[in-house]
Amino acid sequence: MKLTVDSTLHDLDIEPEMPLLWVLRDELGLTGVKYGCGIAQCGACTVQIDGVAVPSCQTLAGDVWGPVTTIHGLGTPDALHAVQAAWIDHQVAQCGYCQSGQIMQAAALLAETPAPTEEQIDDALSGNLCRCGTYPRIRAAVKSAAARLQEAPE
Repeated sequence: MKLTVDSTLHDLDIEPEMPLLWVLRDELGLTGVKYGCGIAQCGACTVQIDGVAVPSCQTLAGDVWGPVTTIHGLGTPDALHAVQAAWIDHQVAQCGYCQSGQIMQAAALLAETPAPTEEQIDDALSGNLCRCGTYPRIRAAVKSAAARLQEAPE
């Protein structure tokens, strides 16, 4: 099976029924994609497929419809994505476990809705749980990243 992950094409000897999470972690060594609950309720495993945020624990490898982007491939080798930079600026992470999923969901939101309201941010990230309760900092970081992306030259 062939999968494009973080702009690299991989030819993998896997079953199509294998959850994408295990392909990413076990086959490709991308451990920034976290295993949380395994039932798509916590958002820790969120990645993007063709720009759409999905829980990788409940997405089968054979159902992947486009290129996969993980936290490892969100930015560039030379620069963080605006959401990643905002996360650092706002010191969002405490334990950090949920953060890759939160960041991937936030980046997908901003790609679709460049200037989200607080309600849109809360709705979009409602499937991503943070046991440390950093939701106010998450919201502030998403707003900050939105502003950066709107200011960035195209």
